[in-house]
Amino acid sequence: MRIQWPGLPVHEARMRMALRQAKRAAEAGEVPVGAVIYNGGELAGQAWNQTRLLKDPTAHAEMLAITQAAAAAGDWRLMDSILYVTKEPCPMCAGAIVLARIPLVVWGMSDPLRGGALSRFQILQTPELNHRAEILTGVLEEECTAVVKDFFRKRRLENRAAGRLEESTDDDEF
Repeated sequence: MRIQWPGLPVHEARMRMALRQAKRAAEAGEVPVGAVIYNGGELAGQAWNQTRLLKDPTAHAEMLAITQAAAAAGDWRLMDSILYVTKEPCPMCAGAIVLARIPLVVWGMSDPLRGGALSRFQILQTPELNHRAEILTGVLEEECTAVVKDFFRKRRLENRAAGRLEESTDDDEF
């Protein structure tokens, strides 16, 4: 049985929620990625990157939102869920999406250098894995991209003003 997904206006509204989470990350000095999960049509999880705050390399927005959604569902399988994330998931997050059995992943901006879902690696579509997710890309792409580019532009300006050498970041291309 094929699942009937909501239309673009619903996806855009939910992506705006993820963008609000991404902006919280930026305000906290974190890479501005936000995620929300709807399970059975209800908001089940929302988070922003918190790797620096929590001193945890796995504290990506997607991972935190998946943990919340699983707790809300009382099950690690999120087979009636949609994940919205402002930036294409990395390989770690894509692996968690597969393990959680999330059937649809919607993102705003792709990540051609580190994308684990489609752009660089195709983890969500790997036939050897026990689950594959449908993908919808480019939802509010300009807004999602602008948040990331603005964050890294400000970070570079702050580094220059403080006289620090340009530090390499995970997202230098932005």
